[in-house]
Amino acid sequence: MIKKTVTMSDIAKVMNVSTVTVSKALGDREGVSAELRERIKQKATEMGYRIHTGGHGAKDGLTYNIGIIVARHFISDASAFYWIIYRYIVELLQKQNYYGMLEVVDDADGGSREIPNSVLDKKVDGLIVLGQFSDEYIDKLMSYYIPTVFLDFYGSREDAETVLSDSFYGAYMLTSYLISNGHRRIGFLGSISSTSSIQDRYLGYYKALLENRIPLRQDWIISDRSNESDIFPTFNLPQDMPTAFVCNCDEAAYKLVNQLKASGYNIPDDISVVGYDNHIYSTICTPRLTTIDVNSRVMSAEAVDIILHKIRDGSYKRGRTLVTGKLVRRESVKNLNNT
Repeated sequence: MIKKTVTMSDIAKVMNVSTVTVSKALGDREGVSAELRERIKQKATEMGYRIHTGGHGAKDGLTYNIGIIVARHFISDASAFYWIIYRYIVELLQKQNYYGMLEVVDDADGGSREIPNSVLDKKVDGLIVLGQFSDEYIDKLMSYYIPTVFLDFYGSREDAETVLSDSFYGAYMLTSYLISNGHRRIGFLGSISSTSSIQDRYLGYYKALLENRIPLRQDWIISDRSNESDIFPTFNLPQDMPTAFVCNCDEAAYKLVNQLKASGYNIPDDISVVGYDNHIYSTICTPRLTTIDVNSRVMSAEAVDIILHKIRDGSYKRGRTLVTGKLVRRESVKNLNNT
């Protein structure tokens, strides 16, 4: 029988402290009292944990910290999608004896955002960047030559490692599902110039229309946010309404359903609505939303795997990793073929 490897997380549970505290104690770093450091080291030895003399930093030059960078507006809501991603990443890093350091970047324009101090002071071994940033800011970040992975967006740089939900195919599936239910008057809710994910979802929607020879109507392409800001509380809807809307995310779909119901529409009898992400908004909505389940756990695992490989091997390349979602059928779509 193979003996289980003792991890910092195991020691933390026994000592009733955080994994970060154990890491600092075993690495002889600041932030832990001398008395607690010695007790943690003694317990680690008793449990069979192999302590590197001089600490990790002295041995291999690593901090065992990963910076997780996100723009403030992406996590302004406590139930935001990126909070879920962040939690998964931290859990996965802890299993590898790494600590995830959240770096919230203020919502300045373009490349004028500040580079986090953890990068400037070389306190992280790598970076995982969540959500859309400008090309100027990405160039500035990558000029520090720290291993970096971009999660849930991509730009034009060929040397960037990215992990993405397959937004194009997901929106294509959603739109095709509406068409299979007899809908041919289908609008799109999402600000196309805001993020690469919304752009890809729009293109997937457009592909499904093209395949079925359904003309694209510009008056049915509705903005849902200003660039790099929260979703609008209400949307400017057309006078001539479609029978269905493909929404770029569940939150926008949830707000659209409430706006339509307040205007006297019945969902889905009058207008069908589909979302994207399978986030909390999809299940608190009435009716519950048909949506795409984005596998955020797999996306997080891919990002962590890539960043750790890049830290160990500076020449490691993975490129663009796509994670396919799953269509979740719920009550927000009416089948017009039966009418």
